[in-house]
Amino acid sequence: MALTDVAVRTAKPSEKARKLADEKGMYLLIQSSGARLWRMDYRFDTKRKTLALGTYPETSLAQARDKRDEARKLLAQDIDPSAQRKQDKAERRDAQANTFEAIARDWMKVRGKEWSETYSGKTKACLERHAFPVIGSKPIKSLTAPELLTMLRAIEKRGTVDMAHRIQQHCGAVFRYAISTGISDADPTPSLHGALSTVKAKHYAALTDPKDFADLLRAIDGYRGEVTTKIAMLMLAYTFQRTKEIRFAEWSQFDFDAALWRIPKEVMKMREAHIVPLSKQVIEYLKELHILSGSGRLLFPSMTNRDRPISENTVTYALARMGFKGQMTGHGFRSVASTLLNEQGYRHDVIERQLAHAEQNQVRAAYNRAEYLPERKKLMQEWADYLGKLKSGAKVIQIREKAA
Repeated sequence: MALTDVAVRTAKPSEKARKLADEKGMYLLIQSSGARLWRMDYRFDTKRKTLALGTYPETSLAQARDKRDEARKLLAQDIDPSAQRKQDKAERRDAQANTFEAIARDWMKVRGKEWSETYSGKTKACLERHAFPVIGSKPIKSLTAPELLTMLRAIEKRGTVDMAHRIQQHCGAVFRYAISTGISDADPTPSLHGALSTVKAKHYAALTDPKDFADLLRAIDGYRGEVTTKIAMLMLAYTFQRTKEIRFAEWSQFDFDAALWRIPKEVMKMREAHIVPLSKQVIEYLKELHILSGSGRLLFPSMTNRDRPISENTVTYALARMGFKGQMTGHGFRSVASTLLNEQGYRHDVIERQLAHAEQNQVRAAYNRAEYLPERKKLMQEWADYLGKLKSGAKVIQIREKAA
């Protein structure tokens, strides 16, 4: 006979534990202490088992029957309800441990060994400020594309479209890390493609007219500030590498006999080691600089701390003092070289490799690294000769007579 609410409520304990049967294997176990426990006996693989369904009155008679019926449905599918409960509990425990923040911090710890200190700090700050407060506590397996989009659009509305894209990229990397470690099985970020506003390209001021650039070169030659700052600007003009790569250049990276500057991947924006052929003019500038800073590690050490490089604003301030504020930046030297070399018919792939731009096709990238160096050596010497003619006031039309 099935139990009633009244029977359950008025049931009294005795000296020994006793059972009040309900139906379909369920019963109320009344212990001598007075505790009342819902239980269900069943068989699975010929073995007799007992499943706990809760305690009374926290779990009512109706609720206990619902749990019993759920267990019977599992048995009908040849699933052991006790084993399923243990599995569900383990999954909940894993979900609580494998939150987005926990996995993201583990990802940063592992991948951060390959990053520069600056990049590592920026990545951590981005996630801690924009992502963790919103999705950090959520299990990474449960996160969906709509949830991510809501977060990203909130960032976008604050006027930081580029930050929204950066966070999306970081989230994608965290999801892929979770997949590779077996914690998750899906990355929802690809489905967000096109959902955010396009980042407007940042254009750096640059004197791409040869006549204007010639004026700048002559101004650098006549610069009355620190000699190291002057040579830093010349290095930007003659090698057209990034300002950071110039600032952090170390004497150990230079091979004067081979006329090569080998920049380690830790310094490079794309995290790929880069080789810069050195023209005769650049080697002369470096020999002059060696007299000033050759006893130390850095080519361009700070005046206040020889173990630290010059400020990222050193070149910017120098250009402003020479009257080129708003007309030229440190990055602008790269734009000038790219513009003029492309206009003169040099091979685009060679120019891109010299600029150390990322190559999307990995097979082609390997080919570039292996085969373009002789061509780049020729390009860099011709570029240096061209700059010398510009400075002298010659009316130079072509960098070379005929492009290769």
